[in-house]
Amino acid sequence: MQSNIGAVMALNPMPIVVVGAMVDGKPNWTEVAHSGIVGMDRIMVSMVKAHHTNKGIRETGKVSVCLVDEGMLREADIAGVLTGNKDDKSVIMLWHPGTSGVPIPDKAPVVMECEVYQNVETEGFDNFILDIKATWVQDDLLTDGKIDSSKVGAVLFDGPTYSYVRTGETICPCTSLAKRS
Repeated sequence: MQSNIGAVMALNPMPIVVVGAMVDGKPNWTEVAHSGIVGMDRIMVSMVKAHHTNKGIRETGKVSVCLVDEGMLREADIAGVLTGNKDDKSVIMLWHPGTSGVPIPDKAPVVMECEVYQNVETEGFDNFILDIKATWVQDDLLTDGKIDSSKVGAVLFDGPTYSYVRTGETICPCTSLAKRS
């Protein structure tokens, strides 16, 4: 039996990301729990319009999107709690500029350097659709030149419990279950 619980966003858990942009000459970070894939060459981050980081994204059209692992979780949580409208969030983490000048956290396991393709505005939100221009990965997280998600250990956000959760184990290769029938 199933229960209709209304129009609830139920795509949980989702990987949390830290979004970085240059704002008034300094890096600003915010934690984002709503992001996703828009094709194989684009991603989307959905951010409350009032975020200070949005100002930098709108002005420069450039942004970094970083997966968060447990080693970076404290900094990500701080980036989500403090407000760049009042606090200097440039000091939260060590960083270096990417090829386009976007701030890239030194501790981030995986970082996508992006440019804004489009902003789909909804009530209270900027939904930035981003072109991926470069992807930076810690060398020890690669297997055969590809990102090994079992090594990344991306932290997930569980909306219903408002908690951080660990990623799980591999169940089986995709399409393998269909082949068994």
